[in-house]
Amino acid sequence: MMSGNYLLPLMAVCGLAVAAVPADAAQRRDEQNDARAQMMAGKVKSLRSIENRILPKMAGSQYLGPEFDPSAQVYRLKFIRDGRVIFVDVDGRTGAILRRGR
Repeated sequence: MMSGNYLLPLMAVCGLAVAAVPADAAQRRDEQNDARAQMMAGKVKSLRSIENRILPKMAGSQYLGPEFDPSAQVYRLKFIRDGRVIFVDVDGRTGAILRRGR
């Protein structure tokens, strides 16, 4: 049986882990809202058009998902292949690949 000395720190760690999830979800929602607003304003291409252009070039990789940097107007698409994560940064205005790295 656990003594009371371990219970309080364990509860604190669990509370921190739970608190981090909503903050990350809120950040993702903000990214999505920013990307949509810029796409609706004609400033960037839609995520779907970016994915339609890039995904075929990444055959053999599993697509993990996107991120969007509204200030730089750059989509970062994340992939995994052979246990390695690959980032593809794409200019949201033109759809051009800016960087492809691990």
